[in-house]
Amino acid sequence: MKAKPPSDTPLPTRRGDLLAALGEARTWDIAIVGGGATGLGVALDAAARGYSVVLVESHDFAKGTSSRATKLVHGGVRYLAQGDIALVREALHERTTLLHNAPHLAQPLPFVMPSYKMWETPFYGMGLKMYDALAGKAGLGDTEFLNRQQTLALLPTARPDGLKGGVKYWDGQFDDARLALALARTAATRGALLVNYCGATGLLHADGKVAGLQCRDDESGRTFELKARCVVNAAGVWVDELRQQDGQAIGRAVRNMVAPSQGVHVVVDREFLPGDHALMVPKTADGRVLFGVPWLGKLILGTTDTPRGDLPREPRPFREELAFILSESARYLVKGPKAADIRSLWVGLRPLVKPQGEEGEETKALSREHTVLVSRSGLVTVTGGKWTTYRAMAEDVLEKCFNRRLLERTRSGVTTNLPLVGASTGGKRTPISAAPGPHLYGTEAAVLESLPGARRQLGGGLTEAMVRFAARHEYARRVEDVLARRHRMLFLDARRAGELSAEVAAILQEETGADPEAAAFRELAAQYTHLPD
Repeated sequence: MKAKPPSDTPLPTRRGDLLAALGEARTWDIAIVGGGATGLGVALDAAARGYSVVLVESHDFAKGTSSRATKLVHGGVRYLAQGDIALVREALHERTTLLHNAPHLAQPLPFVMPSYKMWETPFYGMGLKMYDALAGKAGLGDTEFLNRQQTLALLPTARPDGLKGGVKYWDGQFDDARLALALARTAATRGALLVNYCGATGLLHADGKVAGLQCRDDESGRTFELKARCVVNAAGVWVDELRQQDGQAIGRAVRNMVAPSQGVHVVVDREFLPGDHALMVPKTADGRVLFGVPWLGKLILGTTDTPRGDLPREPRPFREELAFILSESARYLVKGPKAADIRSLWVGLRPLVKPQGEEGEETKALSREHTVLVSRSGLVTVTGGKWTTYRAMAEDVLEKCFNRRLLERTRSGVTTNLPLVGASTGGKRTPISAAPGPHLYGTEAAVLESLPGARRQLGGGLTEAMVRFAARHEYARRVEDVLARRHRMLFLDARRAGELSAEVAAILQEETGADPEAAAFRELAAQYTHLPD
């Protein structure tokens, strides 16, 4: 039976109402720490099953890794090459589910893999045919072998010298931060309470068991104690901090489980690769994968996989990472982008999971799959994985909660056919590769258009009404929330985002009455165009 879609009338997200609900004396079924893809996925799944759910996030939803993906909804062609068939099969199934449940935010995308050696087309083509076979009826389109002319027709700026042909295959792409918001808002329609800028400061224990958590509102300084039958630690690369607190409380040494790796992304204008097909290079000079992905009117180039020992909230690229992306792009494009062409430069941290009992592994040898651990005190920690499989990860987390009797078992599969807010059915859709606009709001576009300033363009597809919608219905509190995650200007054109900050701040302050922190955002925007030394 298909789940009933959320109402087209969006719920308000007034800060005072959220904090008032947070302060109510009650015991929640499940309390979640972390408002990224994983935590939000767990919140939605649990709320859809009828549990009472509270989620707190120290910054904004999807502030960290979950807004810094390569924007691909994929089964993992790389994992197929590594022989991890089970992971590919699961990801392909989840790809279909995601494309169905959020068609305004996740859609199919054709990729072309150019061949500059005669053996590459048949070799990679057969592997991608296997990819099709694993997808079965969930496939998005057949893999095609291309000759030289066909390849250039689809990748008009690909380097023609030595080009033998290519392979076309299908995967998906999405708007990661807006998908995270859709998860949060859909969970809210099912009764979940989600509060951003309210970080967990500690755990509550009773008789050696986790009994809830403490949190603090970043704006007012007000503190809360949330009692809960089950606490899920879904803080991404930062999960070890809460695990250490739990270990200290019960007198048990805890070993860190995350080895972070960073991926750098370079954004340039579409002139470097016009058209609606993405570029995929399966093996660069140093054995990595390079993508050129059309996204929201720009082109994303990346990514890297570099071990990192620290956990900054705003990681910056290393010089050699930027040099790698620019040099490899120049090997495959007629006109390779230069440093001066960069519109935005940003980094995501991957929470790779250390092999049990091993230290010092290179990140490429660490697990890309998610891991769920339950401590002796009952703290449930989940990390690793990728955006495409967020829903399966959430189901796995709840299964672990049932097995440890932290929650009473209930029906599963409730989110398989659960449309997210804004999901539309039928009709022609504007591709995600197009510039930002009302189409990203799906069925809520009519509500957006009814707000003040619907016709007032601020720049880059952002309207005054979008800022008001973000404040009223999407938990936005600061300029960064709007220009980085509700609208993706910071990730598309950081200089332009900085220029728009004052206008956005004025509208946001009018809506919320809070300090929108415009100056802090301008400093951040400057970082996104600052080249590494």
